Amino acid sequence: MRAGPSPEEVRRHNLGSLLRYVHLHGATSRAELTNRLGLNRSTIGALTAELTTAGLVSEAVPRETGRAGRPSLVVRPESARIHAYALSIEVDRLRAARVGLGGRVLDRRECERPPGMPVLDAVKPLAAFVHEMRHEVADGARHVGTGVAVAGRIRRADGTVRLSPTVDWIDPVRAALSDELGDEHRLTLGNHADVSALVEHSRGAAVGCDNVIYLHGDAGVAAGIIAGGARVTGYGGHGGDVGHMVVNPYGRACGCGSRGCWETEIGEQALLRRAGREGETGRAAVLSVVRAATHGDSRAQFAVREVGDWIGFGVGNLANIFNPEAVIFGGTLRDVYLGAAAQIRSRLNEVALPACREHIRLRTPGLGNDAALIGAAELAFQHLLDDPLLS
Repeated sequence: MRAGPSPEEVRRHNLGSLLRYVHLHGATSRAELTNRLGLNRSTIGALTAELTTAGLVSEAVPRETGRAGRPSLVVRPESARIHAYALSIEVDRLRAARVGLGGRVLDRRECERPPGMPVLDAVKPLAAFVHEMRHEVADGARHVGTGVAVAGRIRRADGTVRLSPTVDWIDPVRAALSDELGDEHRLTLGNHADVSALVEHSRGAAVGCDNVIYLHGDAGVAAGIIAGGARVTGYGGHGGDVGHMVVNPYGRACGCGSRGCWETEIGEQALLRRAGREGETGRAAVLSVVRAATHGDSRAQFAVREVGDWIGFGVGNLANIFNPEAVIFGGTLRDVYLGAAAQIRSRLNEVALPACREHIRLRTPGLGNDAALIGAAELAFQHLLDDPLLS
């Protein structure tokens, strides 16, 4: 029979719970922490004192309380002192940020990613961004890790990126970044859809929802899925390729070798092709079509309507399988959703079972374009939040 947790294990667990709460919710009074975490006041006081000594939080008397009596101290994350670096390798751009504890973006850089640039060629400019931001960090600040969001599937064992279902594992991104940054043990990689789902669930549009699907569109379509409050990543971390769910067996050939995959009907090229703009690529081109549709361009309206119909069809099928509370449209799918929300909802209602559709909320990312960056930072913060005193 296994013995229960030791007092030390309980203490470390409570430290992590308190730090995680402040990280997600920001400045919080000791009184609220006592209520939310179910611990007594003396325990909260001891925990906050320990985290303060470790430089992870600070405590101060609130400026105004409006109440008689001694005010409860307010606990704040040390955002300026404790930070992670977040990198995002996207289809058409490269982005980097320094993100403080609490999810606050402290610094950022970005540049265009030329068409056809190999993933490994993105390593040096991203590393240069990190080196630039390091020069802006105040003395005494603490770097806890680097998170990387990639538009591709990630093999969790070694951080290798696969860009297509038809090729073997290529691009060892983690190893290349480690060589440039010198902190291999602190590098964590994730897919854009997965990390965006993670952060939208914890601090974005899906707070309070334990069953969420985040759909990310760019050149392809991927999903970050949360079921019962936990990420569903599949064996080896390769799940979520909903873009290759076959929805039209007589449809167009897909780059994966199949035919009629969802991304051939709703991906960037599907929209641009229907709008008569086959030679264009990127989010700016997608936005141009959506704007043209809102201004009465009949060809653009047809394209948005058709893609919206197929989005609703696919979401309806996913709803029948996962029964989510919220579906969030990110990347280029955000732009299409805003132009075709009624069409998407109508088709969803036709396809999904009543018990799987009546409660679904369709949303755009609460964190906007920063969802992937802040989600990548969350990966880096994870080990600190699990055990704040682990060096």
